[in-house]
Amino acid sequence: MSSAPTAASRLTGRPELGVALLLGAAGVVVFLDANGLTTPYSQSDPVGPKTVPFIVAGLLIVCALLLAVDVLRGGKGEAEGGEDIDLAHPVDWKTVLPLVGAFVANILLIDWAGWVISGTILFWGSVWALGGRHFVRDGLISLALSVLTFYGFYLGLGIALPAGLLEGVL
Repeated sequence: MSSAPTAASRLTGRPELGVALLLGAAGVVVFLDANGLTTPYSQSDPVGPKTVPFIVAGLLIVCALLLAVDVLRGGKGEAEGGEDIDLAHPVDWKTVLPLVGAFVANILLIDWAGWVISGTILFWGSVWALGGRHFVRDGLISLALSVLTFYGFYLGLGIALPAGLLEGVL
């Protein structure tokens, strides 16, 4: 009877392989997306807009392969010395579920209600889920953050976030 480890036993307890898989998948998605770009030839720009996405895709795939090889050779991620998380405690669902709800509400409302309203709900819901109990103050700060990010994207980056119900007001 052989005592050599099986493939399944070597993979048990190696969550870092999931990270490697996600990195590789992200690299493939970036590569395929960059490959689908159509760009006209330009004498003034011989490099073109495909170069950086291809470099990023290549680096993601190389990092995924290197991480997978390291993990399979016995490498293991270690917690930082300053981490104060006790992994023996269960998940705090009273915090996680409202956070997920705030994000889902933002996703569902952003096109119809617009960023300012859905962002305010997102920010306020996140603060409430994490323990904030100054409802009016937190709501006003959330509204200010939503308006600031709306105009920051529009004026600073030239990206128009959806205005939704406030179309014509913003």
